[in-house]
Amino acid sequence: MVKKKNIQEIASVAEPIVIEESSSTGSLRRSLEEVKTYEGVIGYILRNSTSAAIDLGDPTRIIDYAILSSSAFDANKELSELFDLGNTKSILIEAKSIKVLSLLLDDSRVSIFMDRNADHKKIMKKLHVL
Repeated sequence: MVKKKNIQEIASVAEPIVIEESSSTGSLRRSLEEVKTYEGVIGYILRNSTSAAIDLGDPTRIIDYAILSSSAFDANKELSELFDLGNTKSILIEAKSIKVLSLLLDDSRVSIFMDRNADHKKIMKKLHVL
């Protein structure tokens, strides 16, 4: 019996690869990069139908933040339908130590995670929601 060696070639990439990004998504990402520098902002998740971008200070909690983001949008949809609220553009969830601002911007879903004392209105103004 002869065993064959498996040889794998691994290429390293210095920058993330973006296959396709619309100009509006690129502009939104640039705004989110600036928002991330605001005092108290932990990070963000940006999703649309073809891609997702995650920039969080604690990479070990990515799954937790992704579940929180997704659950916020799901709950918003259910409550909007239940109470016949129509389309909502933003959701603010305040917890004991953090808050989450979730926004529907064109075809993108954005969740911004921050300390409880961070100024979410400043973020909304930057993203032209307020």
